[in-house]
Amino acid sequence: MGTSTHPYHHRCWLLNFVLKTIWMFLFLFSRKDLKVIISINNLKRSHWINMDILLQALHSRGHNITIVRSDKSWYIKDKSTYYRSFTVEVKRSLDQKYITELVSKAILFERGALPLTNFLHMTLGMFSTFVDAHMAVGEFVSAMLSDQELMRTLRDSKFDLVLTDPCWGGGVILAKYLNLPLVYNVRWLIAGEAHLAIAPSPLSYIPITGSGNTDKMTFFQRVKNVFLHLVTQTQHHLVVRQVYQKICDKYLGPDNDYHQLMLDADIWLMRVDFVFEFPRPTMPNAVYMGGFQCKPAKRLLSTSLVNFNVVAVWRETNNEVSM
Repeated sequence: MGTSTHPYHHRCWLLNFVLKTIWMFLFLFSRKDLKVIISINNLKRSHWINMDILLQALHSRGHNITIVRSDKSWYIKDKSTYYRSFTVEVKRSLDQKYITELVSKAILFERGALPLTNFLHMTLGMFSTFVDAHMAVGEFVSAMLSDQELMRTLRDSKFDLVLTDPCWGGGVILAKYLNLPLVYNVRWLIAGEAHLAIAPSPLSYIPITGSGNTDKMTFFQRVKNVFLHLVTQTQHHLVVRQVYQKICDKYLGPDNDYHQLMLDADIWLMRVDFVFEFPRPTMPNAVYMGGFQCKPAKRLLSTSLVNFNVVAVWRETNNEVSM
């Protein structure tokens, strides 16, 4: 057996990984005034809502938040009471029509209203647009890193960590460029889901998110599971090769592999409740925070219920109930 595959070396690697994760947790939770930088090009609305709630919570605990944003951001305001921002000028932005159509079709597929063949046809047909969307993100990252004055300001600010959405590749590259710890906010990658990337995940027993399968699959369901995984992996690697790896080669050096940088995140905040997940391997740096968006319900004023009547009519058609 070669030296690199000896069980002792695997145990040493795992021990080093666990100790590093524990150190990161102690560092983050012991500090009362963290300086956090967030790299955002143009998050989809759901991703920004998710990030925004987290930023407000960090600000309420005395941490300092800085956002690097595109001048064509859809939802991220230039001025805010709980963060300061740096704006990077870019020539183009993500196609909002494409994002809306893609999300709508994905929801229909997950609800079973869109056949697998139609979904795959849509995915393959829109792949060039998918790459183009990440090309726009890549242009934002290049413009940001090429701005020497901005980079000097960010270095002099002495941030403690980079908080980013792994669905887009800018934060990963910025963290490496500034040599800062990297924290992810959601479970999604460029294409696919995080667990399949960070831990061994046998596809015969672990369903692809959105496939509709359970952990007990028939032969054909397993074939479907593997096929969907291959589609997302192909998308991921093609986008990385065509967009983000080129940026890494230019600004970080040819020895930096984007895929490895992505997997080297220090902490991964998984916005998912593990109670509703099927059993699967995970890693020590994955923190499950399902329900963090929930807030205490506001008490209704008694006056608002005066003379308020509700009439509900229920109808059952084709085994479906509607109101």
